[in-house]
Amino acid sequence: MTIDAREKIVLFIDGANLYATSKAIGIDIDYRRLLAEFKAKAYLLRANYYTALVEDQEYSSIRPLIDWLDYNGFTVITKPAREFTDVTGRRKIKGNMDIELCVDALELAPHYDHMVLFSGDGDFTALVAALQRMGKRVTVVSTLTTSTPMISDDLRRQADFFMDVADLAKAVGRPPATRPVTPPIAEQ
Repeated sequence: MTIDAREKIVLFIDGANLYATSKAIGIDIDYRRLLAEFKAKAYLLRANYYTALVEDQEYSSIRPLIDWLDYNGFTVITKPAREFTDVTGRRKIKGNMDIELCVDALELAPHYDHMVLFSGDGDFTALVAALQRMGKRVTVVSTLTTSTPMISDDLRRQADFFMDVADLAKAVGRPPATRPVTPPIAEQ
């Protein structure tokens, strides 16, 4: 990844996607070190973390992480997850933050040079192309090290740079056993 120290950078983290990716490669992300890693590379304008929350639960297992992020340099963007029963009668939870992430990235675009997108979701390919047309550089962070890649081929091809979470984990990862917080809601 090439980040010029003179650039203003933003981090946009698809929480559910990064969680699934880090679990697939067997690590947890140390968000304090993640922030420090990117602050050391360039001027970090903003670090946004997107996740959906089940609001009607008495206790949300992700709440401690969300609160920690909110107090420690991240802007946390949440919305209520929707609970429904599918045609087979199974209870499902859906919480997609793609639109919120895209709108924020485009609104903030006049103020940054380089976006670092933590997601492998191919739905973001159009966003990356739009930002590039505005003269922005985009790094996508996901993984190819799992048996099934966690990144869309189209998204990887569109990005200016690709960073594998497995490589980033050397600087910001830790063994899963050291983290008590359970996963964010994954999109289904």
